[in-house]
Amino acid sequence: MSLENIKRISIRSYLAQSGIRPITKKPGYGMYLSPIREETNASFKVDYNRNLWHDFGTGEGGSIIDLVARMEKCAVADAINRLEKEIPGSERLSTNRQLSVPNKSGIEILSVGKLRHPALFQYLSDRQIDLTTARKYCNEVRYSTNGRPYFAIGFKNDAGGWELRNRAFKGSSTPKNITTIDNGSDTVMVFEGFMDYLSYLSLKGNPTPAIDTTVLNSVTNLQKAVPFLESHRTVHAFLDNDESGRKAVARMEELLPKSEVIDQSKFYRNHKDLNDYLREHRSLKQNPVRKKGCGRKL
Repeated sequence: MSLENIKRISIRSYLAQSGIRPITKKPGYGMYLSPIREETNASFKVDYNRNLWHDFGTGEGGSIIDLVARMEKCAVADAINRLEKEIPGSERLSTNRQLSVPNKSGIEILSVGKLRHPALFQYLSDRQIDLTTARKYCNEVRYSTNGRPYFAIGFKNDAGGWELRNRAFKGSSTPKNITTIDNGSDTVMVFEGFMDYLSYLSLKGNPTPAIDTTVLNSVTNLQKAVPFLESHRTVHAFLDNDESGRKAVARMEELLPKSEVIDQSKFYRNHKDLNDYLREHRSLKQNPVRKKGCGRKL
């Protein structure tokens, strides 16, 4: 693909395939919560007609290449390579029409098997997830939406639904639920999403911990986890360092009065989440020039 063709890839479609949708829709443009920083008021504008973005909070903006470089924290050349490569689940981003975006109610699971596709392995490697660990807990899921085939890394929940991830898509099939791993322990770990759980296991180098685990698959599922969590004496919370994560920890403390709830996010307080910590932790190991406030042992 030429540089000009790459720049014509729809920013709107790229964000939608990443599960990012506008908070406010206007003729010709949309206002989003910024995908490159944390905010509570939508100040990130995507001009659909010009196919350009502008973050009013930072003053940055540009083409889809600039956006991918910021979102993925990579060089412009790497962003171009990412856009040139096949996008898992959609063959290639279209340059002349908006992609069909899967949604919860429209996903049909076609098949489930072992992780095999190189693009999914590359995505896991980019996120510093140990592949042996990923193979233990995840599957390769083929699914369709609106008659179009896709594939993704799948993580099964207790109700039989799937959390689905690839480089271009973050979503789930119904029914939406939590995932519990019961090892008969009186201690349990709680994670917001399965990538955080895989990150923890990768950090520890232990794919089979003896204590129990709950993956919420969304903090909105916290209430569903209470019956399992309240049977544990100690609850270790590994949630995101944002407002929803902090509120979820406070809510757990209210809902689990007989359990000791320990907020473990303090160990990665300079990072958005556990996977962000893992990526920087391993980057520092590969390049031992330490950054102030980073590289704390978890």
